[in-house]
Amino acid sequence: MTDAVDGKILRALQCAPRASFRLIGEVAGVSEQTAARRFHALRRAGVMRVVGLVDPAVHGDARWVARIRCRPDRVGPLADVLTRRPDIAYAGLASGGSEIICVITAPVHVSRDDVLLRQLPRSAAVLDVSIDLLIHPFGTSGVSDWTGHGGHLTPEQIQLLVGDRPLTPTGPPVRLTDEDTPLLDALAEDGRATHTQLADVTGWSTARVARRLDALETSGVLAYDVELLSARLGFALSTTLWLRVAPAHLARAGEELAGHDEVAFAAAISGDSNIMVVAVCRDTEDLYRYLTTKVATVPGIDGYGVSIRVHTLKQATSLISRGRLVPPAFA
Repeated sequence: MTDAVDGKILRALQCAPRASFRLIGEVAGVSEQTAARRFHALRRAGVMRVVGLVDPAVHGDARWVARIRCRPDRVGPLADVLTRRPDIAYAGLASGGSEIICVITAPVHVSRDDVLLRQLPRSAAVLDVSIDLLIHPFGTSGVSDWTGHGGHLTPEQIQLLVGDRPLTPTGPPVRLTDEDTPLLDALAEDGRATHTQLADVTGWSTARVARRLDALETSGVLAYDVELLSARLGFALSTTLWLRVAPAHLARAGEELAGHDEVAFAAAISGDSNIMVVAVCRDTEDLYRYLTTKVATVPGIDGYGVSIRVHTLKQATSLISRGRLVPPAFA
């Protein structure tokens, strides 16, 4: 079980995924050595992973939200195939295990049918598919992450972690080259790999690694995700809310929802429901409280649906195997 110190370490990582253990320990109220030990224990236990991710837009791709309704007795093999594909993320079983909800990376200019034909295998298990374009994510990375696990930090502590680095990308995207591949592959495995470790896999100097990371990060080409297995943190109920919001309220509602402690992800999408929210709660009463006290006060919502996630299959890059977050190669 995690405690208050672990919660603060996780929150510190959400704010600054590559912050030094000295800084993390300072805001968590423990020594540098204790911060490092706690971090490695959480990672070994499969409760969390820090991974580096490339913005799909760099390759001209967008993200699509797919809801695949399946025959319950045939959903397992299909789900296994989908979750092992590198172009599919955030996959889970919902609706009593008869629906797969996932995010697909595919070009934005292709038709809906082309997205399905290229990305989804033909299977007799599939009864129906709906797919919508993820138009705009709400919130700011490090600020709008799921914080229901606790470990709240003061604005001063967050500023200490973030420093003067801008919260949003600045300047045009940096162009990737083949030389970047080993660097990005290493960060996809471990987003906190040191400059020395990255220099070993790239053959670069540590100074060159530092310069390249700074260019990729500040331009928004490279971002980091702190993947958390919420069930292991005592939050057994993960849900996807499908909200219908009047266009005049879309931006305000989306940003307000993204700021809720219970929300792990919020985005504007195409389709009849134009906001998708992933909310993480302890149990059904916690979900009811969230819907009736927080969602109910957000302006502009005139309809909603709830998909209960019964089993999480994949986070941004990690598969869930035997109750642990693991890289796909180890699942």
